[in-house]
Formats: sequence, structure tokens, C-alpha cells
Amino acid sequence: MNTSNTTTEALQNRLGDQLRRLRLARDLDQLTLADKAGVSEKALRNLEAGRGSSLSTLLQVLRALDRLDWLDTLSPVASVSPMALLRERPERERRRVGRPRRKGAAAK
Repeated sequence: MNTSNTTTEALQNRLGDQLRRLRLARDLDQLTLADKAGVSEKALRNLEAGRGSSLSTLLQVLRALDRLDWLDTLSPVASVSPMALLRERPERERRRVGRPRRKGAAAK
């Protein structure tokens, strides 16, 4: 899904829907999850409804749902280091590129 042109509001709604589905899959009601996460029920409702929330609330809910691993998907660790690839490449001989000499110029 291409989300580059999606509004922030639509993305918040999508995230809220995903959290709601995850909560329901764990057979938790909002009050139970809010208590487990240490947030108010209203804060959880707002998060699930996509009405804006704090990053702290999101992290507490993810922790309570045992899904902090979701954060790893934001910036996956590269399996191959670009710098290691450069170091493994055979080094080419460097050639100096200079301007052609003018005829009649004295050598120094």
C-alpha cells in the first residue's frame, strides 16, 4: 500500500484500526487493556479511533499487547552492510587526471 499521499488523519485511523483488531484478537476489552497499559480508557479510545494520541500512550499500549517488536519494522537492520560491501570490493588503481601540458611550457 502506497501511503506517501495518505493524510495523517487516515494513517492515524489505520493505526487505530490495527490496534483495535490486535486488542480484540487478544480478547481484551478497552478497560482491561487501558489498565494493563497504565493509560486512561479515554486515551485508548482516542488512540483506536485515530483521534490523535501521544507517542507515550502508543508505546504503553504496544507494551501491554506485547508488540514492541512492531517498532523494529520501522527501521529494519540491514542484513548486508553497505560499508562492508565497499571494503570487500577490490581496490582499483587510482590514476591522476591532469590537464594536458601546453606546448613550449617549461618543465619544473
